[in-house]
Amino acid sequence: MDSTIFLPGTGKQLEFLIENVDVKGFSILIVGVGCEEISERLFAKGASKVIIIVEDYDSLLNSRLRLANSNFSVRLMEFQNTDFKDSEFDLVFAQASVSNKKRNKITKEVYRLLRAGGYYCVGEITSPTKSPPQFINDLWKSSGITPLHPEELEQFYEERNFEIVKSRELSHTLKDFYLTSINLLEEKLNSLTEQEKSYFKKLLNKVSHESNAYLKLGGDEHIGFYASILRKGLL
Repeated sequence: MDSTIFLPGTGKQLEFLIENVDVKGFSILIVGVGCEEISERLFAKGASKVIIIVEDYDSLLNSRLRLANSNFSVRLMEFQNTDFKDSEFDLVFAQASVSNKKRNKITKEVYRLLRAGGYYCVGEITSPTKSPPQFINDLWKSSGITPLHPEELEQFYEERNFEIVKSRELSHTLKDFYLTSINLLEEKLNSLTEQEKSYFKKLLNKVSHESNAYLKLGGDEHIGFYASILRKGLL
């Protein structure tokens, strides 16, 4: 797993995007935490502008510490209510950051921000089984996640005027994500500043809870990850 991408989907969602979309010259918005490496790679592929937005102050500070390159900007905004202009971006990228009760409002905002023909690369936690056991429902509730079945996801985006360009099942990345992220986060804790430790300890606690459900309690049958490349219509 990419050691600096501590997200479900690991580096595979970004690879999926780069395989299918040439981002050279693109103005790109990234929605969510833990995306510093993603922003650097998109810029290396020729993006003209890359902006990350996060919803809490600790994440803002941590992202700014990790991004020494002045080509990147990190801003504090609600995902469903940004300060950007209509049609400002060629691509919006969201990885494991919109699978919650605000999904509908966030999707409307993404649609507003994209130019006609622009792309939305979104990776979501999914529910492969339509009736998961109670411990999985409890896990999602505690994490604020409201997952959909992959078929429901595609229908959700089509109903909101997005064309599905391509989709990829990435549930196989979750085992590596939970195993490797825990090990790497524990290793890094000893070398972090106090400010960084505060951020990563929260992340480690969350990952530990989810990994136990996934790896030891049979959650791998009920927790999935699905990435889609969507396109806003030209009209």
